[in-house]
Amino acid sequence: MTWKVLIADDDPNVREIIRLYFRQQLIELIEAPDGVSALTMLAEVKPDIVILDVMMPGLDGYETCREITKRYEDVPVIMLTAKNDEFDRVLGLELGADDYMTKPFSPRELVSRIKAILRRMQKGQPIIELEPVQYEFDNLIIHVTRREVLAGNMKIDMRPKEFELLAFFAKSPGDVFTREQLLEQVWGYDFLGDMRTVDVHIKKLRERLSPCHHVCIHTVWGVGYKFEVAACS
Repeated sequence: MTWKVLIADDDPNVREIIRLYFRQQLIELIEAPDGVSALTMLAEVKPDIVILDVMMPGLDGYETCREITKRYEDVPVIMLTAKNDEFDRVLGLELGADDYMTKPFSPRELVSRIKAILRRMQKGQPIIELEPVQYEFDNLIIHVTRREVLAGNMKIDMRPKEFELLAFFAKSPGDVFTREQLLEQVWGYDFLGDMRTVDVHIKKLRERLSPCHHVCIHTVWGVGYKFEVAACS
């Protein structure tokens, strides 16, 4: 299967480096010089994934990411930032980005990140292969193959990575997982960055699950996180 990737970056040198490597990997690359162009092209080209540079003139990567996640909940986003600053990374994730990379970066690692995300998003395949296909915890229902989450009678919309994280927790309620384990099992690659990626997605997931009226995901200090079934009753 040939993947289609849309990149928005105002630096033609960065786009060329990615284009040449993607060509070797048989990945189709659609290029946009800025965020406005990317949003215009998005509906037409229907990419499998979007790569956004943070620092772009006009509509920057953050605002572009915000618009993409509002309009297309099933399109994953990877942010590129030249700043080695925690605020930039966390803000991108909080806006709905699925991953980020700091410039300069290896095109090979970028492809690895893309493959890890898209492996779970092949058409007709469940995001995580779990049995059973549905988990029920009192007023919380997680339907894996439909990628649906219901809290009471309310359907909860989730970004792909948020759903994958919840489905993984639901498989082993009560078990405690470290951030490293979650990155390996849910993100699907050996993550070399900081652990805030997990923390930010946990925060977003808790916000999504607020209709449960109780916190379902608990912090185990000094270790990691666990999904506590009793907390959802």
